[in-house]
This record gives sequence, C-alpha cells and structure tokens, in this order.
Amino acid sequence: MNPMLRLAGWLIAVALVALPVVAVLRGWIGAERWPLTHLRATGRFEHVDPKLVQAALLPYAKHGYFAVDLQGAQAAVAKLPWVDQAQVRKRWPDVLEVSITEHRPFARWGKDRLLSDRGALFDARGAQVPAGLPNFDGPDARTRDVVELYQQARTLFAPIGMQVDTVVLDPRGSWTLTLLDRAHGGIPTQVIVGRAEARARIGRFVRLMPQLLVNPERHIERADLRYTNGFALVWSTPSAPAPAKPTAAAAELPITPWTAAIDTIKRALSATPAPRAAFVFPRFPTSSLT
Repeated sequence: MNPMLRLAGWLIAVALVALPVVAVLRGWIGAERWPLTHLRATGRFEHVDPKLVQAALLPYAKHGYFAVDLQGAQAAVAKLPWVDQAQVRKRWPDVLEVSITEHRPFARWGKDRLLSDRGALFDARGAQVPAGLPNFDGPDARTRDVVELYQQARTLFAPIGMQVDTVVLDPRGSWTLTLLDRAHGGIPTQVIVGRAEARARIGRFVRLMPQLLVNPERHIERADLRYTNGFALVWSTPSAPAPAKPTAAAAELPITPWTAAIDTIKRALSATPAPRAAFVFPRFPTSSLT
C-alpha cells in the first residue's frame, strides 16, 4: 500500500476518534446528554446573595459536565459582593459545587467600602453593614498602618473610658482621631495628631487626660498635638451658671479655663519626663477555608 495513503488513513482514523472528544470538552455536543442540573453551595451565607451566585454560575453550567470552565466560574463568583474566597468543583454526574468564604468586616473605609479582618478592601454599597464598626480612611496602600495605629490607640485610651471611633490618614501622612467619651453619652473629641511621632504624641496626651478631665461638666472638643512642648485644646462651653464678678486681683491676672489647662500641661510635662513607650503592632486575624 502507498505510504502516503496509509498515513492519510491513520490521520482520518485519529480525527474520527479525537473530534467527538474535543466536541464534548468544548461543549459543542453532549450538553443534553451530560447536563449539570444541580448547584450545591457550602459556607455561611450572611451577606452573600444566593441568587447572585446562581446567576454568576449559570453561563458556565449550560455547556454540560465536561465543558464547564471551573476557573472562569470561580473568578465570576469571587467578584460578587462580600465574597472573600470561592472554590468551584464538579461532582459526577450532574453537580456543580461552590464553596464560599465571606468577608468578615473589621471597619468602615471611606464612604462606601469596608475593610475585612484579613486586610482586604471591598465594596459595601447596597449591603447591610454591622453596627458599631470603627471608621477608617486613608490611602489604600496604608491599610495596615491605619489598623496598627487604631489598635494601639484603642489600647491606650480604653483605661480612661475613651473609645477610638475614627482614624483618618490623609494623603500627606497626617493622622486625625475621633474619640467618644463612653462615660458621658459618647461625646466626641477630635484629636489632630499630625505626621511626626504620632504614637509618642498620643501616649503623652493619654497620660495627661485624667488631669484635664477632672471637671465632668466640661470636655475637650478638639486637641491639637502638633506642638513640641504641649497641646492646643478647645473646650466645650460650660453649662454651669455664670461666675461671679472677678475681684481686682483676679482682674489683673485672669485665670481662664484655657490658661488653667495650659498651666496643668506645663506642670505635668516639667514634673514627669515622658517615658519611652514600647509598641507591639498586632497582625490581622487570619482565617482558613474549610
């Protein structure tokens, strides 16, 4: 037999065997004979919408068991709101299985995003956000720095009854905190920390706050820590009755809430040298897919 004819015969035979296999794997044929008819989802669904999961997987399931694009299906599910991780598998004879791990929110980030406990930013628009989360904002690349400062500030302020509600890092690297006085109904105090030695400045301020808050009828509305030898404080307007007219001696050397606070700060700074503080920055909590 002619060698060329023999080779041609072999090629035709291989093609007749391979083409049906390729057609099945490509979904050209076989979708009706080996369809995917069941979707099985595992994981705790508190925020992920099951209908969105089904809609994301439907285009990948319509070509049948052998033609399903598992990587594409997995990527489609991973893009859904609140999805942290997703794995898609197929189970013989007709099951498409997806395992989903949701983001666990740690804080709000800006206006419409959340920061997860794994350090990932994700869209929260249209979602029901848990109450009581702290509020963060800053450059996306500085999420870890924001969390570290929040954790340290929360540890420092908690013993004096102040809750760290907001941490903002502006594009220039300047820090601003908002504190809530839990003992007096959550009255806010804005703390401008600045860029340099943020943690050391917060530590000095915390040590002096018990002396500054001896009068429960007054609170600090704003504290500016960007000074070398002290702080600039703005106090709330006292609700007490107007004080009596000052005496002549008092008129010559008036003592106002502002000057009294500055004198307290100066005495405290001169009497007690500020110790060096040691800080341990916690890592993000980790979670595993089960």
